[in-house]
Amino acid sequence: MIVLIEMALITPPVGLNLYVVQGARNSGRISEVMLGAIPYVFAMLLMAAALIAFPQIALMLPDALQ
Repeated sequence: MIVLIEMALITPPVGLNLYVVQGARNSGRISEVMLGAIPYVFAMLLMAAALIAFPQIALMLPDALQ
């Protein structure tokens, strides 16, 4: 769920983190920030798909500690 929430924070039109990055920049357009976030969105989609397909990935460390 955290991965999907973070993905929502970097996707337009309401991507709060995009506006934070744009505010930290001194120049440029927000569309450049949006284009820069696209690879991260795809990576998070792949990670979410992997976690759905193989939930053992997220459960490996807690199982190892038992």
